[in-house]
Amino acid sequence: MNEVTPIESPEGRPARVRKPDWIRVRAPTSKGFNETRKLMRDLNLNTVCEEAACPNIGECWTKKHATVMILGDVCTRACAFCNVKTGMPRIVDTKEPQHVADAAAQMGLEHIVITSVDRDDLADGGASQFVKVIEALRRTTPKTTIEILTPDFRNKHEAAVEAIVTARPDVYNHNLETVPRLYPTIRPGARYYASLRLLEMVKRLDPSIFTKSGIMLGLGEERLEVHQVMDDMRSADVDFLTMGQYLQPTPRHTKVIDFVTPKAFDAYAAIARAKGFLQVASSPLTRSSYHAGEDFAQMRAAREAKLARQAAR
Repeated sequence: MNEVTPIESPEGRPARVRKPDWIRVRAPTSKGFNETRKLMRDLNLNTVCEEAACPNIGECWTKKHATVMILGDVCTRACAFCNVKTGMPRIVDTKEPQHVADAAAQMGLEHIVITSVDRDDLADGGASQFVKVIEALRRTTPKTTIEILTPDFRNKHEAAVEAIVTARPDVYNHNLETVPRLYPTIRPGARYYASLRLLEMVKRLDPSIFTKSGIMLGLGEERLEVHQVMDDMRSADVDFLTMGQYLQPTPRHTKVIDFVTPKAFDAYAAIARAKGFLQVASSPLTRSSYHAGEDFAQMRAAREAKLARQAAR
């Protein structure tokens, strides 16, 4: 772990935190980046890449990979780590599902990741929009594999998850985000064990759907707490674990407590693999949808190899 080093600033201005070399990325300038941005604007689509200030946006958009954020760009929650706007969202865009499918077709995506803001204002939490997006993708780009990253559908997750699982995405992702002890300050609108139950429910309804979850490091979590989260995920039969460095998006958000070294991320990954995850992505710049297509292919191959070994016994 590396402690945070503030940079001196003129009096009256908040100090900036000096990022270690391994966390710095270049500003996006490529032709592919600009083409991806134009396509998102032309189809009136939001992306978590922009709204959450993802550090990998330059690399991903250059490759024509974008994580679409459905149900608008305004969230009904106010998590301490998240850069998405908070407030009262607008009405749901009925054209959005087909626009997502059109974007996938125009970018030639083999794998797409769909996420959303929290919509506690909707009776189903926005689950029906996820279903419509999955259905539009199946019609328009039937060979594209679909990964969804949903909110927790607070107080309505059973009906929401059942509807989405019936639509059969290839991967169902729901992030735990951090260790249970930090939920009151980092994720106050959510409940750790409710999120675990959501992941368990996906597997109970359809064991063939891959499940995925992730946490941020650098928020003050202890090593053994991270190990316990891994155990909790495995008890819920989660297939894929992602771990990345938390980065403070603005001075208003919760501060970075420490920068976790690449060596420490590698050590966590080794422990996670020993605990039985089919796939692990663990690095300072890892995010839920970073290299998602390549990771999905590897995870599917790992499951096939595991089943083959079991059949040979």
